[in-house]
Amino acid sequence: MSYVTACLDTSPFLPAVCDYVAWSCSKLAAPLMLLHVVDSPRYPGSVSLSGTAGLGGREHFLDELVRLDAQRSRVAREQGQILLESAATWLRKAGAPEAQLRLCEGSLPHVVKEQAAGTRLLVIGRQGEDSSEEDYVGSQLESVIRVCDRPILVVPENFSEPESVLLAYDGSDTARKALEWLLEGALCQGMRLHVLLVGNDSEVTRLHLDWARERIAQAGLQANVSARDGLAEHVLQAYIDEHDIDLLVMGAYGHSRIRRFLVGSTTTNMLHRTSLPLLLVR
Repeated sequence: MSYVTACLDTSPFLPAVCDYVAWSCSKLAAPLMLLHVVDSPRYPGSVSLSGTAGLGGREHFLDELVRLDAQRSRVAREQGQILLESAATWLRKAGAPEAQLRLCEGSLPHVVKEQAAGTRLLVIGRQGEDSSEEDYVGSQLESVIRVCDRPILVVPENFSEPESVLLAYDGSDTARKALEWLLEGALCQGMRLHVLLVGNDSEVTRLHLDWARERIAQAGLQANVSARDGLAEHVLQAYIDEHDIDLLVMGAYGHSRIRRFLVGSTTTNMLHRTSLPLLLVR
């Protein structure tokens, strides 16, 4: 069974994540999973004391350290369970399906990767509970995007139901997969569809646009398919402003930082620039 999975924490983005996941479940008619990860390095269940051998007979001090670490870990798990149950109750009242609750320990990217096989869509806030006011993007978000091979909906702090969607299209396999996902799925059904290729007018550009128009026509849909030249981030943002776009869809960068440097710079820049929900497809 493939779930719409929501990554929940206590950041200010929690209400928007819940709103977007309720919207996603309604559109996709998919079951819901709520996921909270207790960060092991932050709340260790056990602590190594191998470096304290030189403290001599201060056994009481060492025992107290162990007790406090165990207590913090237990409290973090209890808080996580309360968070999941509270969110599930709110979502049920909002009309979302009964949620599966999953409380895990470890690092968020590692847990997301482990859960990916059962995920249809991952919904996550742009910032997490550990983000500072200076961070536009959370410290773990890009790592999650790199390891997760499922579509990821990165949401802003406030919810607004999308009515129009823009696919940033470059003719690549990833971009074509993103278009297929939009056409075959129900998430963007009923929304105004725009497909924009950033590049100069050339035979290759026209071939890419013709392929997109043909696939959209085969799906029985209509879309505004066009190309514009210029710096990708600036062209995309200008188009978003002109056409009142509510949701941006892009190909996600690959697994390594090298691949991200080569082909994912536009994705990274838009992740840091746009205030829209951003749907990333690998």
